[in-house]
Amino acid sequence: MQAVDFNSDMGEGFGPWTIGDGVDNELMAFISSANVATGFHAGDPGTMRRTVERAKELGVAVGAHPGFRDLVGFGRRHINAPAQELVDDMLYQLGALREIARAQGVSLQHIKPHGALYMHLARDEEAARLLVENLQVIEPTLLLYCMPGSVICRIAQALGQPVVREFYADREYDLSGSIVFTRNVRGYEPQRVAERVLRACQEGVVRTVEGQDLAIEFDSICLHSDTPGALGLVEATRAALDGAGIQVRAPR
Repeated sequence: MQAVDFNSDMGEGFGPWTIGDGVDNELMAFISSANVATGFHAGDPGTMRRTVERAKELGVAVGAHPGFRDLVGFGRRHINAPAQELVDDMLYQLGALREIARAQGVSLQHIKPHGALYMHLARDEEAARLLVENLQVIEPTLLLYCMPGSVICRIAQALGQPVVREFYADREYDLSGSIVFTRNVRGYEPQRVAERVLRACQEGVVRTVEGQDLAIEFDSICLHSDTPGALGLVEATRAALDGAGIQVRAPR
């Protein structure tokens, strides 16, 4: 791999509140694509504008990060809503960020659903298909960030919506290719995370929780800004990529 995208979730505070280490400004200097919270799970208009301004200053690509309507649960709780309602909510959030970005002279590169909504679209064919069909009407060239092999990835590829497949630097995988959520503190050691990412880029494999290697194909590395010690993880990972001659750049 000669080049890879490096993305992270940004602007996930709300008003005076911040989440994680509150290091968005510093962290953004190491990535190539920013997923900007659009108000439903986190974020607000002012935070969205400031995040877009910072991304523009650093030459970082901007994407919408819509979530479930769940500020209290940070979009990590599943909401059992009809597919049309979920897609309406996502389009609403996409439009909000698109206009805020447009006022700054910035075009959106991508859309990446957040948290529980991301996982819902990875397996729910009705909602995934409806979202992609709507994107085909309003933004047919907008990149869709998703898990490789997921339902929404397959639908988008079939309908012609461009996809960016993700590898999670700060999440574990099992042999099925599914993400396993764990609070393994050792897994958050900067050098350990950096080595894991570098191996995925160079060898195309990741060590699973079962202790076996899993082949994986991806276009972008994701490291969450609210992971404990996120800034140190991003710095170490970027240093490892740079040292290996792997260029970090946005997909377009």
